Amino acid sequence: MFDRFGSDDGGVDDGEYEAARQRMVRTVASRVDDDRVLEALEAVPRHEFVPPDRRDGAYRDRPLPIGDDQTISAPHMVAIMADKLDLERGDEVLEIGTGCGYHAAVTAELVGAENVYSVEYGENLAEQARERLERTGYGEVSVRTGDGRNGWPEYAPYDAAYFTCATPELPDPVVDQVRPGGRLLAPVGTGFQTLVKATKRPDGSLERTEHGGVRFVRMRG
Repeated sequence: MFDRFGSDDGGVDDGEYEAARQRMVRTVASRVDDDRVLEALEAVPRHEFVPPDRRDGAYRDRPLPIGDDQTISAPHMVAIMADKLDLERGDEVLEIGTGCGYHAAVTAELVGAENVYSVEYGENLAEQARERLERTGYGEVSVRTGDGRNGWPEYAPYDAAYFTCATPELPDPVVDQVRPGGRLLAPVGTGFQTLVKATKRPDGSLERTEHGGVRFVRMRG
């Protein structure tokens, strides 16, 4: 059968997905301070962003493979990252690593889809993400194929930028594309990775804080 978003759901009805999504939100609720982040997680149909053969686990709090040796992050990590960025409606946000498009959709719930700009290294992943985002109501999210280390200068400056893949260091072009007072968030490191939040000072330097060890796929390029 097909759910309301028009995809083959393998016989699971929309009510079951909604109940599973609500359970997922309750599972991660203690990790965030902003209730708007929980509302965003509840609004986005995560099962639409995972391969059909993985949909039975779409609302479990764990990462899942999405093809091309990439993964969709665990819901708690998406929630933590959205919470730490302190996003407001209308903020312009740069995402490095579109993947399947799920994280971009959650961000779109917070800032508006027209304010999200996402760069994906893999051409096939980028195209599939565009299709999913369009199908699920987030078609105004802008996605392009490219090397995330270069950011997306055309729409700079951004109020915030975040990485869904690990980077050895915050790339200078991305830092340059964030406005003074803006925030960056990324898993930083090669072997051991740390979630790093950086606020850009008026002189262009960064004030950094660390938020624990994480494990992400490495940035490609």
